[in-house]
Amino acid sequence: MGRAFRARLGANESVFGPSPRAIAAMEREAAQIWKYADATNFDLRAALAEHMQARSENVIIGEGIDGLLGYIVRLLVAPGDRVVTSDGAYPTFNYHVTGFGGDLVKVPYRADREDLPALIARAAEVDAKLVYLANPDNPMGSWHSGAEIAAALEDLPGGTLLILDEAYVEFAPAEAVPLIAPDDPRVIRLRTFSKGYGMAGARVGYGIGAADLIGNFDKIRNHFGMNRAAQVGALAALGDQAWLEHVVAQVNGAKARIAAIATENGLAALPSGTNFVAVDCGRDGDFARAVLRELVARGIFVRMPFVAPQDRCIRISAGTPADMEALAEALPQALQAAHARASA
Repeated sequence: MGRAFRARLGANESVFGPSPRAIAAMEREAAQIWKYADATNFDLRAALAEHMQARSENVIIGEGIDGLLGYIVRLLVAPGDRVVTSDGAYPTFNYHVTGFGGDLVKVPYRADREDLPALIARAAEVDAKLVYLANPDNPMGSWHSGAEIAAALEDLPGGTLLILDEAYVEFAPAEAVPLIAPDDPRVIRLRTFSKGYGMAGARVGYGIGAADLIGNFDKIRNHFGMNRAAQVGALAALGDQAWLEHVVAQVNGAKARIAAIATENGLAALPSGTNFVAVDCGRDGDFARAVLRELVARGIFVRMPFVAPQDRCIRISAGTPADMEALAEALPQALQAAHARASA
């Protein structure tokens, strides 16, 4: 539109930023940027292994979860292989599957959650190579309990790998985190420094899985895909868990404010285990899209789910107090304009 947004609340970034230690580490490393990064990511892998109570052989580092999803599909999916996901779940995974010739099989959400039993059952029906599940989920913010996920692994068909996308796990309730052995060959868990750690622009993601699976990434990954500044920044961020706790508290406060603003305007905020809130606009997707357009016109950047019936919602990322005040000012105006358009 040729002008800056008043509030950037659409990309689920952390406006609260990375740890000051991470910023300082990246600034120091800038003078060494003429060197290639360590292609093995040795220090960061070792630190993540300790953090996850695993071995370095269980850890793969990549260019964000997006990059790792691409590597997984390239490694495991041949043209025509079936891959099961939820209709309306994270679309970047679908792009990778389509790009490598896989056949996407989609299962609808149930009660605004990805339907884990249906995903597993469908994988058995179509002999799927992969099943994708985000927990907590984007775009709805919903989650399954860790116990549900661990139990579902018992029903996973042989030859199928569960991709468990835990991008938002730092914001999730403790009950949502499953107890899964790092060497379990049925699942790979993906996490990121983009959300809770506030380093979306650095592109650092990691996976935890069985050593045989992780070792095979070396056949196809970009060995120099990680840059030096990102490596040292992520290492410093991981070592500052106090900052992460501070960010989670800020996010929880912002989510409560979003829910209150929604209630004040006659809307319903869905429970969220992420750093955003899905707000039910109370009508159909066309009305929600009108609300979104009116918010954007007023300088408030938000997004929304794109598959019915979840598209009755708009998705609002946690922001600063100033962001929340801008939202509180713009939302009633946007709703009034959307209602007027619907009545015309």
